Amino acid sequence: MQTEIRNVMEDPPPELHAVAPPADATVAELFMAHRLGLVRFAFLLVGDQETAEDVVQDAFAAVHRRWRRLADHGQLLPYLRTAVLNGCRTVHRRRAIARRFRGDPEVPFWSAEASALLGEARREVFTAVRDLPRRQREAVVLRYYLDLSEAEMAVVMGVSRGTVKSTTSRALRALAAKLEEGR
Repeated sequence: MQTEIRNVMEDPPPELHAVAPPADATVAELFMAHRLGLVRFAFLLVGDQETAEDVVQDAFAAVHRRWRRLADHGQLLPYLRTAVLNGCRTVHRRRAIARRFRGDPEVPFWSAEASALLGEARREVFTAVRDLPRRQREAVVLRYYLDLSEAEMAVVMGVSRGTVKSTTSRALRALAAKLEEGR
């Protein structure tokens, strides 16, 4: 029996070799470092601060909840970006369903705080981006707001690099046309 204990101590089981870092500390550090950027990212996709904060909070809660099942703890930021993007897509689906049943009432979009933060030109660009089709809006925000490469965008969006290129190109053409038309 003594030799069995010694062997276990000398050669720990394989599951002890790949011990994940502690979830609470790592997720808290990630939250402090990236929460604001992810909220801004979500805001650009959903259009309101409260919903954006909820989407990001849900993404961090999902990371914490699934901590032991995550394969690569070094890739948490791309995972969070994807979770935020998927959360924003869910928000848009729910809003579309609600519009079908309630109609499309005009929701006040600009709070006094948002108006003060964004100048007129920025509001025009933001409105033009908001009016793009979902995938084009996601591509523009990922590329020009988060400054992700095409490869990183493809991972976050769950599409090929070619789709990223063509979608971004179409989005930029549509934005240019929309902003020129507004002049």
